[in-house]
Amino acid sequence: MAEKKKSKSKAPAIHTFKWKGFNRKGGKVTGEIQGETVHEAKAELRKQGVNVTKIAKKPKPLFSMGDKIVPMDIAVVSRQIATMLGAGVPLVQSLQLIAKSNEKASLRTLMTSIGEEVSTGTPLSKTLRQHPRYFDDLYCDLVDAGEQSGALETIYDRISIYKEKSEALKSKIKKAMFYPAAVLTVAGIVTTILLLFVIPQFKDIFEGFGAELPAFTLFVLGISDLMQKYWYVAFGVVMLSIFLFRRAHRSSENVRNNTDKFVLKIPVISTILDKAAVARFARTLSTTFAAGIPLVDALISASGASGNYVYRTAINNIRTEVMAGMQMNVAMKTTTVFPDMVAQMVMIGEESGDLDGMLTKVADIYEQQVDDAVDALTTLLEPMIMVILGVVVGGLIVAMYLPIFQLGSVIG
Repeated sequence: MAEKKKSKSKAPAIHTFKWKGFNRKGGKVTGEIQGETVHEAKAELRKQGVNVTKIAKKPKPLFSMGDKIVPMDIAVVSRQIATMLGAGVPLVQSLQLIAKSNEKASLRTLMTSIGEEVSTGTPLSKTLRQHPRYFDDLYCDLVDAGEQSGALETIYDRISIYKEKSEALKSKIKKAMFYPAAVLTVAGIVTTILLLFVIPQFKDIFEGFGAELPAFTLFVLGISDLMQKYWYVAFGVVMLSIFLFRRAHRSSENVRNNTDKFVLKIPVISTILDKAAVARFARTLSTTFAAGIPLVDALISASGASGNYVYRTAINNIRTEVMAGMQMNVAMKTTTVFPDMVAQMVMIGEESGDLDGMLTKVADIYEQQVDDAVDALTTLLEPMIMVILGVVVGGLIVAMYLPIFQLGSVIG
């Protein structure tokens, strides 16, 4: 009972301390060190021959994810495990070292718990399955395959590559989606400010003209009046629509599926999402198949990792055809979702017996294409932002100065 209580206790908080001091030769030195307390940090520095003159806890960044464990943390941990296993460090000791050296208390607690469970003889894959929030079925299946084959070191190297590539791809997709949203947001904010605060100033001036205003000017003034009277209604409708959509997206599979179909029809963005789905499919299938997981089971993992309903359905259809005895490259052609080049490369891989190697090449090619497409989108949208803002702001300014121009011509 005492051991159980101990295992469930929270891991001690590890802090990072910045210090200044002198080394054995009297030279000034500075640096950072981790420890539970200032006294522990000082003691460690004394062992290193440093005479500390100043030490203080390093402040946390102003903008940070806090103590929440994010997917990138799992990618980093996977790489650390792969590196330590490759260096000949036993698994339990590797887990303990990772737990002790991590700054995040939540991740430190997680790794401590996993290390203690593994040290009792429980297989790592079984232990990881107790934490599905951080380690999905694909991750656990790969670890299980590594344990069964006795090649955990090799498998963990593949897992770390997979997680790193996956997170990098996810980051690129977020970047691609961010720019269009940024353009619309900036344009909306600027337009709202002009309609609420700038246009009304011109309206007071025009009332003193006593002349008929141009239709375009009247149209803009009408929008400004509506915004001033009902801005809270418009704001509430927008916020409510976002809230209802997010809620429906979380709770309704049909909404999620229709959203996946819709985003694949958006110009430019759809190209990036298509390439990303192919890259995820190829990377996941390559990693699982190379780990010794049967192709039919590996296709289940690839289906879940594709990230889009259209591709998920296509991959499930491929799996059904493969189970019936059809070659995968032929089944891929029947879906009409995957490019011919991908099917051709899969055919070469199947005929040469190097399917996982060929899929890795497909993943590399399409990840690079996603990277290039995102860079191209960024380059394209930078001037587009200026154009959109120029049209919006310029249109409002023209609408306000038209009466002044007309008045000038009448006077002339």
